[in-house]
Amino acid sequence: MKIAVVGIGVAGGYLLARLKNEHEVVGFERSSQENHDSICAWGTTKGPMQEFARKCGLDFNDYVIHDGKNMYIDMNSQRFNIKLMGLCTYNKIGLIKDMAKDCKIHYNTTPKLADLGSEFDLIVDATGFYRTYLPKIAQDFHLPTFQYKVQYEDKVPFDDFYLKPFSSISGYFWYFPLGEKLAHIGAGDKNRSHVEETDTFLKKYGGKVIKKVGRPIRLATPDMCEPFYNGKVVGVGESIGTVYPLLGEGIIPSMTCADIFIENLGNNERYRQQVLEKFAIYSKVLAFVRNKMDSKFGMIKHFADLIAIYRYMKKNEQRFGMEIKMTDMMKVARA
Repeated sequence: MKIAVVGIGVAGGYLLARLKNEHEVVGFERSSQENHDSICAWGTTKGPMQEFARKCGLDFNDYVIHDGKNMYIDMNSQRFNIKLMGLCTYNKIGLIKDMAKDCKIHYNTTPKLADLGSEFDLIVDATGFYRTYLPKIAQDFHLPTFQYKVQYEDKVPFDDFYLKPFSSISGYFWYFPLGEKLAHIGAGDKNRSHVEETDTFLKKYGGKVIKKVGRPIRLATPDMCEPFYNGKVVGVGESIGTVYPLLGEGIIPSMTCADIFIENLGNNERYRQQVLEKFAIYSKVLAFVRNKMDSKFGMIKHFADLIAIYRYMKKNEQRFGMEIKMTDMMKVARA
């Protein structure tokens, strides 16, 4: 088939790599080639990413920047540590570019749907939050985010990952190391204090801002993001809600979604069903998050949901890259 992949982020780049040997694929990216960058904090987990990279003929270890050992959490004026098991930062845009190597990509353009439809057999909407070619979501849910890339001259604020959840888990501040003297600092917050919190941290610890970015992140789950396909268009990744709501993490889920798309290429309804099944737990996680945000969470009323989320994450520790403890989940629930 002749396939257009629109949005060359993690899902789009991965699809180009996986499809290019059997199909004619062409990429489209709204950013210019010079400004093409990845907005998120570049945090992911080595185990799953090694497998995704292997499918593209690449070695994920070549892209790892910081290999995490501990994550520092500040919550309710107390600090505790979570042992990490593969959580890392990596050269995300470098991996995307290498996955898309040798593929034809049109940068600095967002083609009209009619033009794509006349030329391509299939159009993949991998435009993330923007969901450019699929119908508008009836009840979308997203958080605004803001981030600096900061360079430090001397001592860095933290030697490893650091998170500070906001009250009622309305969002959180993050510090992700990018080597010895660089870091991503940023925040997302329903109550829109994310820029203020990030600037407060920057003022406290100093550092030179070398880049700043901001965009919303979709937390609406796949069951809220239908339709997944419309005419020749099929959505993959964040465009159909594959972001884990508790962490705001969408790299591994979006690439998992891309694998499901590839396995069901040409059968959109089976793709839809398998995506809904694979990410079914996400709706329960989002319900927990929204109840916390709206101060509606009750330990007794929602304890069964909390246990289900804990069991899911505990079973998938290697996927999340951290040790999952019920005591830590309880700290989040009581925040």
